[in-house]
Amino acid sequence: MRIRTLGPALPVPAAVLAGALAAVLAAATACGSSSSADNAGGGGAMKLKVVATTTQVADFARNIGGDKVTVTQILKPNVDPHDYEPSPADIQAIAGADLVVKGGVGLEKWLDQTIRSAGFDGTVVDASKGVAIRKGGHEHGEEGHEHEEEEADGDPHIWHNPRNVEIMIRHIATAFGAEDPADKAAYETNLTTYTAKVKQLDAWIAGQIGSLPLEQRKLVTNHDAFGYYIDRYRLTFVGSIIPSFDTSAELSGKQLNSLAAKIRSTGVKAVFSESSLPPKTAEAIGREAGVKVVAGEDSLYGDTLGPAGSAGATYLEMERHNTTTIVTALKG
Repeated sequence: MRIRTLGPALPVPAAVLAGALAAVLAAATACGSSSSADNAGGGGAMKLKVVATTTQVADFARNIGGDKVTVTQILKPNVDPHDYEPSPADIQAIAGADLVVKGGVGLEKWLDQTIRSAGFDGTVVDASKGVAIRKGGHEHGEEGHEHEEEEADGDPHIWHNPRNVEIMIRHIATAFGAEDPADKAAYETNLTTYTAKVKQLDAWIAGQIGSLPLEQRKLVTNHDAFGYYIDRYRLTFVGSIIPSFDTSAELSGKQLNSLAAKIRSTGVKAVFSESSLPPKTAEAIGREAGVKVVAGEDSLYGDTLGPAGSAGATYLEMERHNTTTIVTALKG
């Protein structure tokens, strides 16, 4: 099944397009160049060339594709995807791809224009198709109205509910099989194996969160990245330091004081920072509210996976780390 990107896209800066043109021309004479270390070398059968936008969908593509694909991952670990600007290397990679896989729900606002710049006319797999999308943000009073345009597509952080991931990886497996029918059985086998791991993760998280008394299941995070997780595992959202799905927004001084007061009044035990965001404001809120701040190596992975060797190097590791961190802090 071929899924095409639709809708308007943000313009890519002129300097990027100029560099991209040279890169794409160079790609015409280059031999399978790629911006990711995932691309396997050596001989043997030709592998499906996949470009994946985010760290999450790249991880899914590697698990579903196995040794039948090479994956070029555009966004690097701990890089905020909300305000990313594509590079000439990204355009070059897309120009040489068989498929492009995206997370969807408006997260990659830069992608449509980048695809046009690359001259790519292949399959774009929107992994979010069929996922029930959360609309709008959490309650932020008048602040919520300032972000209606930004949040028009809904909450893009769909991977924080493993049941959504089951839908995402099914789309990826279907697209890989359609593009490479000879290896369809291998993709289906990998899908079955990885789906079982995702289901096991979901059950484990439910058990961990279920071990917390209801009155302790209260979450304050850096920004609104955990709505699907909160809904799936029945936590209570108290507030976020950045009142938006996008990390570029911020609370006013008055609203920060209001959030600190709400933390104190509701008995929240901790404020959680995120790996891709600076912890300074979270630490200020924590001091004001008199609660601990979870930051540094214990930060939650919200928008991005972590680098190789970190606690969030893969999707499964990320969600286990997040859950362990949340439960430990809230029990404390």
